Amino acid sequence: MFRKITIGLALAAAFVTTAASAGAIHDQNLFTANTLARNDDGSTGVVDMGFNINFFGANFTQLYVNNNGNVTFNHALNTYTPFSLLSTSTPMLAPFFADVDTRNSHSEVVQYAQSTIGGRNVFGVNWINVGYYQNAADKTNSFQLIITDRSDTGAGNFDFQYNYDNVHWETGTASNGTGGIGGTSARAGWSNGVDHSYELAGSAVNGALLDTGSRSLVGHSIDSGVDGRYNFSVRNGIVAPPVPEPETYAMLLAGLGLLVGVARRKSAGNAA
Repeated sequence: MFRKITIGLALAAAFVTTAASAGAIHDQNLFTANTLARNDDGSTGVVDMGFNINFFGANFTQLYVNNNGNVTFNHALNTYTPFSLLSTSTPMLAPFFADVDTRNSHSEVVQYAQSTIGGRNVFGVNWINVGYYQNAADKTNSFQLIITDRSDTGAGNFDFQYNYDNVHWETGTASNGTGGIGGTSARAGWSNGVDHSYELAGSAVNGALLDTGSRSLVGHSIDSGVDGRYNFSVRNGIVAPPVPEPETYAMLLAGLGLLVGVARRKSAGNAA
């Protein structure tokens, strides 16, 4: 169990950017039954997921799909400038919290639905090729949230997954961005709204989450062999700590080897 943490601590220094490869989004056609009409800062009414989840002791069967790259459990959220997920009082899952604007005809719209994958009940939301404020679609982003019922492992247990195929913009104009870049940049992560929360490394850092960024969402992963796919497991209400990427292990092992080498040289020097 972990409290108010972010990948972007000491461990983040060990991460290196991998080559971005599109294709993390999957089964997107399963989540097209319902559409959030073209809007800026809009939300659905309360929506049934089709199963119960236990999120740090709070049980939910419904949520709100918000245009601005997140779902919330207690109320709809029309906030467009991303705030810190590490200090919010709003329980939420946020694959890409930023100022999504789908009013431009060249932007797609947000879609969502209940379905099944591999015999398990799921609820998914597609933000596929969506634009940004103000009414812009010269750059678009494609990302997805899938929540999976894992009551087969215990009541209320679930998994959730963030998938990213392309991230070309990070900020709306009202958040001081220019052409979708800079200003108060997007955040990605989750919070139970009380005392447990998490942000992906690069959140709120200008340029970091873009396809070309140092922490590109399409070029990294969590507990997944697919670039752009971030898996989280929730058991007994607790989100399991994320498994570092393979290159992180390599970097850590290299660092340990360097430390051992230094220690041996120092020991030899003292012996002399």
